[in-house]
Amino acid sequence: MINHCKKLLILGGTAEATSLYNRVKTMANIEAIASFAGRTQQPVTPKDPAAFRIGGFGGVQGLIDYLKQQTIDILIDVTHPFAAQISDHGAIAANECGIKRLMVVRPAWEKVPGDNWVEVDSHSQATMVLPGLAERVFLTIGRQELSAYAEVKNIWFLMRMIDPPQPNLPIPRGELLLQRGPFSVVDELSILREYQLGAIVSKNSGGDATYAKIVAARELKLPVVMVQRPPIPMGETVADIESAIAWLQKQ
Repeated sequence: MINHCKKLLILGGTAEATSLYNRVKTMANIEAIASFAGRTQQPVTPKDPAAFRIGGFGGVQGLIDYLKQQTIDILIDVTHPFAAQISDHGAIAANECGIKRLMVVRPAWEKVPGDNWVEVDSHSQATMVLPGLAERVFLTIGRQELSAYAEVKNIWFLMRMIDPPQPNLPIPRGELLLQRGPFSVVDELSILREYQLGAIVSKNSGGDATYAKIVAARELKLPVVMVQRPPIPMGETVADIESAIAWLQKQ
């Protein structure tokens, strides 16, 4: 059990990170700070402006320096499953500083009967399997990796993301759709039909917020090019916030 006040750094980037902060801020003997990468213009952050920071740390050494300067005792990584770099940096920095570290890793989606997935390990592999699969594709990978699809020929993309891409970023031919989840199956079916889309490209993010597109693709018997997650660093992991709270109470 926690016997004295400990400082907790939550590496965020997901709604779960904010949920975790809102839970732990009421716990006795815990002082929590949530850090968000700032990849979206309006991230979902705690309401208390003193409780979070936005932006990078300046690489792994910057994170090490921050942990030492703030005398952080515990680090919980609740970043996006595809935010591999910050998770790697968190593992290295926590080890260097000798502090406890936990990763909250939401379960990946798994195929069920009726799904037609083409599973690939990277966006470059995704671009290789798309030709011949469909002429109009729903690209639901966010804005960070759009440039990987810029040279794909003879395919029109509907590109959904929260914020528009950077002005100088090369993007594929098609249309931008700026929306933030969660999405309903009815809405996803409407989009797929309205734009006459023949396939979806998705990252296997897990969670409920964007799973509706997978259900909609199943109903319409459309293929889904599913980009698999990068490997995560070694260390303790849990699948949800409740388990993270239980782990924290034992430290």
